[in-house]
Amino acid sequence: MAVATELDDVYTYIDSHADESLEELQTLLRQPSVAAQNHGMAETAALVEDMLRSVGFEPRQIATAGYPVVYAEKPGQRDRTLGFYNHYDVQPADPLDEWHSDPWAAEVRDGRIWARGVADNKGNIAARVAGIRAWQAIRGELPIGVKFIIEGEEEISSPSLMDFAVSNPELCAADACIWEFGGRDIDGRPQIHLRLKGICYVELRATGARQDWHSSVATSVPNPAWRLVWALNAIKGEDGHVNIPGFYDSVTPPTDAEIEALRALPDHEAARLEDLGIPEFLEGRSGLELHLQDYFQPTCTVSGFESGYTGDGAKTVLPSRAKAKLDMRLVANQDPFAIHASLRAFLDERGFDDIETELLGAQYPARTSPDAPIAAVVAETYEDLYGQSPVVYATSQGSGPWYQLCSQFGIDACTAGVGHAKSQAHAPNENIYVDDFILGIKHICAIMDRFARS
Repeated sequence: MAVATELDDVYTYIDSHADESLEELQTLLRQPSVAAQNHGMAETAALVEDMLRSVGFEPRQIATAGYPVVYAEKPGQRDRTLGFYNHYDVQPADPLDEWHSDPWAAEVRDGRIWARGVADNKGNIAARVAGIRAWQAIRGELPIGVKFIIEGEEEISSPSLMDFAVSNPELCAADACIWEFGGRDIDGRPQIHLRLKGICYVELRATGARQDWHSSVATSVPNPAWRLVWALNAIKGEDGHVNIPGFYDSVTPPTDAEIEALRALPDHEAARLEDLGIPEFLEGRSGLELHLQDYFQPTCTVSGFESGYTGDGAKTVLPSRAKAKLDMRLVANQDPFAIHASLRAFLDERGFDDIETELLGAQYPARTSPDAPIAAVVAETYEDLYGQSPVVYATSQGSGPWYQLCSQFGIDACTAGVGHAKSQAHAPNENIYVDDFILGIKHICAIMDRFARS
């Protein structure tokens, strides 16, 4: 517990100012920031600037083709720099009728904060700012240099971040990076992820008549909904295999060390199934087979389908339009742009050249070595503060711009955050525990301190 003892004065400050830190988080949460709808984005970027300015940084907004990046940096005692990557945009709050409270009210009840974006990702922004405030209040100068890169497009696949990174490599430069998410596993143990999957997110569109018609004309008028269903079935069959040519060609199998790491993961299957409300995983997978599928295989998922009448009761129409959102999570060495091109060629060759495709999001997979110094720093400080060694996941099942900001520049990154397994990010009733938020503030201080001395 050496780190905890040496930082007791900082931790005491954090505990005594917990209410102020919580209020700052609530202020951020009460400001909507839905990138997909351009809802409150300018106001939130300005609010994030104000938060960073309040702890002595000189932040600025850097324009992109989309929403601006909020950037700030400050030197420290040692000539080392730790980057913090976050995003100020959040998912839409829909469906609103499934929330138990207003998603923008940031209510505190039952020991939790309930709001859209509290876990993903505003709780982590507020925890990092509060950690810096506490350190400076007690110790003065930061132990290391710190950089904040807080973008506004992560929830729409960060389309502008590659251009930002390539145009501003000096702003991305750091000795290591703390990534934007993390927290506790389903059994309460802290967890670390050392890589992210990539993503290829495509919208498919089919068209028919110039408007919806009476469904009796289905004898002679094509139905774009069926057309799209048949195309989706060609892309992926009932056996779960993705039929896009070359889709699996670049998939890298796990190493022996990675397989052993999977074998060491705790058994959460029963708890996961209960939380999901399903009787079993796909194909009845379990144990190592399930882990290999979750962490080392790509996915191809229909995330949404829209056509015709979907309201209550019956309305007998033949739709004129149909569209589907196709979400492909990619593993090491898969190229999202090559996969989209292959998908387009596949549809053309199979006679679906009338179906439009639009690439809405593309991110490369990225990884950090388990031997990276920042991984050890985060693991050691988790154990000091939480009293438990963290569960180390070779990769996350999710995606993000890790490659854009870190991997392409050779920067090691590691996750650390304030969420938990039932935070319900992207879903109704998103939440974090107040105690975990306060603990997350302390963790940021411990990481800075240990990284400065490592």
